[in-house]
Amino acid sequence: MKKSLLLISSLVLAGAAWAKLPALSEEAKAKAAETAAKTAHGNKVADYQLCKSREKVAAHYYKTTGKGKPAAKDATPACADPGPYKPADQAAAPAAPAAPAAPAKPAGKG
Repeated sequence: MKKSLLLISSLVLAGAAWAKLPALSEEAKAKAAETAAKTAHGNKVADYQLCKSREKVAAHYYKTTGKGKPAAKDATPACADPGPYKPADQAAAPAAPAAPAAPAKPAGKG
């Protein structure tokens, strides 16, 4: 009895899992893209921080032990700082043109 009840309840739950979800709205798609961009930027920042800490540890090791030589600068790529996060709408929009400079005043005679 328990086995058949368990089987029936699992079939009901499996049927609910197979239900088709509605398509995402444009707003939901934009929010998902923004979240993905934030996550990607966060990963770049984490990679940068890891790179800097590795360099610091290697420099300390070479300084304190005196063993071996530091790797050549061109042996490993430099750590690239990703900079602050910029939302997609700001990154895609061109920078606003600067206000025109005030016209120069003519030199007075005198």
